[in-house]
Amino acid sequence: MTLETLSEQRCFGGAHGVYRHPSAACAGPMRFSVFQPPQVAQGKRPVLYFLAGLTCNEETFMIKAGAQRVAAELGLILVSPDTSPRDTGIAGITEHWDFGEGAGFYLDATQAPYASRFRMRRYVTEELPAIIAANFNADSERSGISGHSMGGHGALTIALTHPDRYRSVSAFAPIVAPTRVPWGEKAFSRYLGEDREAWKNHDACELVARQRFPGTILIDQGAADNYLLSQLRPEWFETACAQQGQSLRLRRQDGYDHYYWFVQSFIEDHLRHHAAALA
Repeated sequence: MTLETLSEQRCFGGAHGVYRHPSAACAGPMRFSVFQPPQVAQGKRPVLYFLAGLTCNEETFMIKAGAQRVAAELGLILVSPDTSPRDTGIAGITEHWDFGEGAGFYLDATQAPYASRFRMRRYVTEELPAIIAANFNADSERSGISGHSMGGHGALTIALTHPDRYRSVSAFAPIVAPTRVPWGEKAFSRYLGEDREAWKNHDACELVARQRFPGTILIDQGAADNYLLSQLRPEWFETACAQQGQSLRLRRQDGYDHYYWFVQSFIEDHLRHHAAALA
């Protein structure tokens, strides 16, 4: 596997880089970014994967969240993949901001023509970790996952599906019940078809009813989020967790909206949450 370095910069005593490689999962080139803390010079470090949201790419979190300073203190490697394959050539795939390129929803599509390229679940859980382990001083046995909005949906559903692969999980303003809100219904009907039972495999409220995550799930939600009632509905996940005895720390933050000013404000708490679980 050829890993191409697109850029690398010194950052808080460590390094931030953007990389590209041919992806078997997505049948084309994929990009991701990595922050390596200074402690990688002494040995393998735990890894936190961060999944960005709709319209975002591999650099959005790294540029906007302000996470590197605390990650350098804690010795956490940060990895952020792109949110979908790009330049797929699929007809109409760039016409919608909430579906298609930039909106892969961290699932493996089963419907033509999307199934040939949109396999983000396989990419995030299998291919990308293997690349990180092979090319960076990362301890694959100590991995956590987090995300924002669509990426929060991805983090929750991936952690609940693969609790043996991730020791920690958190999310900012996640889409917790995509089978019941417009963003999810639009994407799932195209990627997965009309069988709503199949959709439940990618719905955090449905998944937590089947299997608990062994640690505490941390979620921050802005109380002034303009998508709160129409798309996010964190209270549904709160109820599902309570019914199953899932440990959940859901914090409603007064005055905060959906965007990266909000993520910036609470990212340190999330990094420390993960560092404690990955120690």
